[in-house]
Amino acid sequence: MAVAGRVDGDSIQMTNHHWQISIASTRSELALEALEVINDFKAMALAVPMIGPQQIVPVGPVGVLTSPLERAATWAVIGPGTGLGVAALLRRDGRYQVVETEAGHSGFAPCNGDELALLGQLQKSFGRVSNERLISGAGLRHIYQALCALAGREAEVLSPEQISARAATGTDPQCVQTMETFAAVFGAIAGDSVLNFGAWDGIYLSGGMLPTLLPWLQRGRFRERFEDKGRFRSALQNVPTLAIVHPQPGLLGAAVAAAAIHDQRHGDR
Repeated sequence: MAVAGRVDGDSIQMTNHHWQISIASTRSELALEALEVINDFKAMALAVPMIGPQQIVPVGPVGVLTSPLERAATWAVIGPGTGLGVAALLRRDGRYQVVETEAGHSGFAPCNGDELALLGQLQKSFGRVSNERLISGAGLRHIYQALCALAGREAEVLSPEQISARAATGTDPQCVQTMETFAAVFGAIAGDSVLNFGAWDGIYLSGGMLPTLLPWLQRGRFRERFEDKGRFRSALQNVPTLAIVHPQPGLLGAAVAAAAIHDQRHGDR
């Protein structure tokens, strides 16, 4: 089972939902022989080696980089949904390992005057502002509401789907600005993830919001901000950003984890 929250011990509290999961109680109530719980973005990362090229869409000019299986490689996997998931995928000696993180809760770092004003507005509601406060489903609403306040306009009560739909038609300037801001900030955070993990082999974009976001990511601001890393700009220009369009990457990754656990416990039986 892959869950959107930190897995530590028996009791797991989902970060953006009131659900709390007890592994032992769930195993007992469902009469399961065994139950393993992993972070949802560990599952996303484990899916990456299983996903074919037809289920990958490059964002920007750099396509998928291939390398021999024996070569060490490091990727980042990141994506917005109810929150912002982040993991690192490492290949060492032909084997894959995942570094689970809660990097979505790192502090938001504005990169220009508009984002500094946005941060100031969001601080009125949240105090400390994490990346997840912007780059998530709820983050779309937060950005929209903050931009409306900065424009001196009363924000309407809109769902993330309504914000993206209005932006697509170009009928609401704050909705358009919201999607453009979201893509830019997401790009900056993705670039930071490459620097943080040393993920020079690429970054995979995933998450429940990706199908809606993909047209906005491909317009350029995502990649522009991804590469805008000062003295490391030339290095980031060679790093691919790859959108996963597989319909269920989390489920695929959970199956990979389950198969590995089964092999560890039962060998070839």
